[in-house]
Amino acid sequence: MKYANYRDLTVYIQRFYDDLDKKLIAGIVLVIYGPRQVGKTTLVDYYLKNNFVGKYKFDSGERINLRHLFESKDVKLLLEYCENYDLIVIDEAQKIANIGEGLKLIVDNMPNLKLIVTGLSSFELAGQIGEPLTGRKKTVTLFPVSVLELSKEYNNYELKEKLPELLVYGSYPEIFKENDFKEKQDLITDLMESYLLKDILELDKIKSSKILVNLLRMLSYQIGSEVSLSELGQKLSIDSKTVSRYIDLLEKSFVIFSLSAFSRNLRKEIVKKNKYYFYDLGIRNALIANFNKLELRNDVGQLWENFLIIERIKKQHYTKLYANNYFWRTWSKQEIDWIEERDGNIFAYEFKWSNKQKAKIPSQWLEGYPNSEFIVINNENYLEFISQ
Repeated sequence: MKYANYRDLTVYIQRFYDDLDKKLIAGIVLVIYGPRQVGKTTLVDYYLKNNFVGKYKFDSGERINLRHLFESKDVKLLLEYCENYDLIVIDEAQKIANIGEGLKLIVDNMPNLKLIVTGLSSFELAGQIGEPLTGRKKTVTLFPVSVLELSKEYNNYELKEKLPELLVYGSYPEIFKENDFKEKQDLITDLMESYLLKDILELDKIKSSKILVNLLRMLSYQIGSEVSLSELGQKLSIDSKTVSRYIDLLEKSFVIFSLSAFSRNLRKEIVKKNKYYFYDLGIRNALIANFNKLELRNDVGQLWENFLIIERIKKQHYTKLYANNYFWRTWSKQEIDWIEERDGNIFAYEFKWSNKQKAKIPSQWLEGYPNSEFIVINNENYLEFISQ
């Protein structure tokens, strides 16, 4: 399915995993992770209606009877539930306690059956299915729509034309497809409140939503900077261990991503603090209530750095570009935004919004890593970095 332009894109945005046949194997549970509203259910629905050949059952973990069935661990009833189907799909599988044990019973007794389960949060579902399904599952993660995926629908000119919107409103599918900017803001705000203040709080039984939101707002203003957990704790009046637990929760639920420091010379290079980036810039901008156009903002550099890093993460994940990722900074404040260590080589990337902004290789980096490659990414050459 192809679309002429984004105005026609009202039904479905093509995703990297459109053809789930390549991932779906009898006797192996396909687990699709990802945050709320990134299109997990839509992806599976599109596959079932357009590509799957056979008889399938699509069910939801929100259905009470299904939860009771799996929690009973009754082999006879589980097999009766699956009988005469080629594929069983369970959406919102994290709602079912210890679902992994039930899935294992089905796989062990029906080796020719195919199974797909989708889950809201990696830490919630992984904890339930990891051990029971060791060697019996295959996992994929779905992120907010990537530029790599959008490149299937748009040419380079159109992608660059959409760039300001992606930096301000992010790339959740429903929000991307919406053309009215005020409606985009309402959708993002609703998503932020329902996702952050409901799902995450419930999943980890956090009592104070105010602390979690204030923590996220502080991180929103510190994109591209090293973050001190003890300083955050002092400002929030909680200890650094609690800050660390909250941040771990936010990472596992696909709200933020942490980046650690690269170092081979501990005397010169900073290694203790991490940087944090948001998986979606619309969520970040909603947290600080700033949906201004780029020309009216003083944080374009932060938005640009966050955008490139998260889009690069998506590209690495989808295309199996295996790399260790870091930032680099010395005590004398020389720094590089993004370091990739892959295939035995080191690649250093500096991010500049405008191609008129010049960047030189830091002298200490050149001295320490003379064989590395140094590349400047700007708004003219960025597509090769994240989508080609």
